[in-house]
Amino acid sequence: MFGFIPDLYTPAYQLEGDEEAVIETSRGTIRVHLDGEGAPIHVANFCELASSGFYDGLKFHRYVPGFVIQGGCPNTRDMTPEDVAAGKPGPDGMPGTGGPGYCIKAEFGTNPRNSHVDGALAMARSQRPDSAGSQFYFCLGPQHNLDSGYTVFGTTVEGIEVERELRAGDVIEHIEIVHSSKGE
Repeated sequence: MFGFIPDLYTPAYQLEGDEEAVIETSRGTIRVHLDGEGAPIHVANFCELASSGFYDGLKFHRYVPGFVIQGGCPNTRDMTPEDVAAGKPGPDGMPGTGGPGYCIKAEFGTNPRNSHVDGALAMARSQRPDSAGSQFYFCLGPQHNLDSGYTVFGTTVEGIEVERELRAGDVIEHIEIVHSSKGE
């Protein structure tokens, strides 16, 4: 599999431009304004995955205090929260190594708001810039050293205190994509 570079996926989800994600976790609810203008591929991909139920039941698998809390790996679906927190391998592989079976194009170089501020929602990836798929993270404090290499596609508008409480093993219960009432 080394050296294999899959075709980049283009999401079918049609953006309306006012998408927000309501992320229900085992620790509480987080609401994120998604930046469809600055990162349209990442937002459409996230909305498509969330709307299909892809994220439901997955666990956050990486917690680095003062840095990030990361989730979205499908390998955690059939694992107990305790095993994910302990970093044990699951039936589908190690937590943090799975994805949706495709990759999307990086947008960190074209997004004018690509700023890893406290509460930013961004896509994780491997060493290749165009390797993001489903894994995402929230910044636990400003992380501007990531601005030039990872795509930010949302900003927390409610629940930043929930993000600070999340740990490896906590569950993503459901993500619903809603439309903001901004501008009404």
